[in-house]
Amino acid sequence: MADDPRFLTLADVAEVLNTSGAQVYALVRRGELPAIKIGGRGQWRVERVQLEEFIQRMYAETRTFVDQHPFVDAEAESSDS
Repeated sequence: MADDPRFLTLADVAEVLNTSGAQVYALVRRGELPAIKIGGRGQWRVERVQLEEFIQRMYAETRTFVDQHPFVDAEAESSDS
């Protein structure tokens, strides 16, 4: 077996993202994380490249969110008054 498999199980993806399998399944079902369903038992697989692209999209979305919602330190603002 290859050290770097092309396809990952949802459990593998959950481990990479440090989240639950249920959260990964929800990402897949909402279409946020592209995956394929194989076999009659509904085994989901996520291509490694798709996972990396998802991670990069999340970085970009987070950057946009941070830019649009700057952090304001309430203590610093109150001491300026």
